Order: sequence, then structure tokens, then C-alpha cells
Amino acid sequence: MMELQKREKSGLHLEPIGVIHSCFKEKFGIPRQPGLVKHSTATIELFPPFNREEMVRGLEGFSHIQVLFLFHRAVAEGWRPTVRAPRLGGKKRVGVFACRSPHRPNHIGLSAVRLGGIKITGGVCLNVSGVDFLDETPVLDIKPYVPYSDSIQDASEGFTGTADVGGGEARMIFFSGQAAAFCSDYEEGNGRPLHLLITEMLKHDPSPRSQRERKTEFGMLLWDVNIRWRMEEGRVVVERIEPVV
Repeated sequence: MMELQKREKSGLHLEPIGVIHSCFKEKFGIPRQPGLVKHSTATIELFPPFNREEMVRGLEGFSHIQVLFLFHRAVAEGWRPTVRAPRLGGKKRVGVFACRSPHRPNHIGLSAVRLGGIKITGGVCLNVSGVDFLDETPVLDIKPYVPYSDSIQDASEGFTGTADVGGGEARMIFFSGQAAAFCSDYEEGNGRPLHLLITEMLKHDPSPRSQRERKTEFGMLLWDVNIRWRMEEGRVVVERIEPVV
């Protein structure tokens, strides 16, 4: 209560400027960093009075944007001084300020994503890809990604440069007949690259590290479909895909 009172006295107030409509409908399966799954897509819908055309004037010239957002599903869980870093296999703790965990004091996230287009029709919507956003994520701010200053050539990677990535990148991805047929029909119906999106996601293995070698069936929601897969002799088999009803 004392911390909340201090913040109120400081006059600090953050107001969401928009909301993200993402292909990721649940936390499980979301890439651990932006850009890893290039065919993951989202739309950023700006709220009034921030959805005016002049507020995005000039943004169309940038290929990427920086999105500041709120880890809204982690707020109720509170913050932690240290966390188990996925990049270290979940076995070693690092400081919360040394990683990108959602369990932060202010639960603020930052992702650089590709800007695919700006739609201005009774408001403003930004189409983005290579995202790591959960659906319905509140947006706090948007800034252009500026390569000459944001890309630091001699930056060091800390523990992320030499740590175990997770073991999923070398696995082969196989689709059952039903899953392949579903992807084909789905893509023909709405143009979404479902097959590519599933393949990119599973190459980065979103399953819990402790269960990767078990014959466990995993599932995740993408857009309006439910994908079920399992591990089989070091490869990933997408068994079936069903519409969410």
C-alpha cells in the first residue's frame, strides 16, 4: 500500500493508447523474443484520442517499430527479484533486470516488430509481424525503430550469447495428412500462412524443457484453431488441427 501511495503522489500515470489483436490467444507457444517467428502477425488498434491520422504521419517510412506494452496477464502474479531464464534452460536464476521476464516491477515490455502497413479507416490500425504479443495486450507507446542508433554493432550478449538455446531448432517438423489438409484449406479460405507459422513456432520448441523428450501431446491456440502435436524420436509431429468452437 505504501508503494502505491508513493506512486500516486508522484503523479505517475500510464494510459494505454491501444490494444493488440494477436494470433497468439494464450501464453503457451508465444515466442520468447520478437522476430524469431517471422510469420506471427498482429494488429495494433489505437484508441481515441490517439487514433488520429496525424499521430502516425511519417511512420509509414519505417520498416520496423518499437512497441512498449504491458504484460497484463502477469500483473496479478506480481514481480520477482530473480527469475529462471529460459535461455539457461530454466535451471539458473538471474536478476529480473538482466532478462526480459514479464514479472517486472512495472510489467512493461518492449518489442521491435516489422511494420507491414497502416490502415486508416475511421481510426488507425497498424499491421505488424514477427510478434511475441499475447492477444488483448495493452499498448503504452509506439516509436520508430532507427537502425543508426538502435542497432549497436559492438554490443555484447551476456549469458544469451553462449547459453543453451533450447534444443528445438534442429528438429524436423512433420504434419499428418489431416493437419496438412487443414492448413491448405485454411490458407485458401483466409490467406493466413498457418503451415509456415506452425513450422516456425515448433522449430523453437515452446514445450516445457522437462517434458521435451516425453511422449506427451501438447496443444496451443493460434488465431481460431487448436494445434495438437507430440515429440517422436527427436522430431515433432503435428497430429491434428481443429477449429476452435
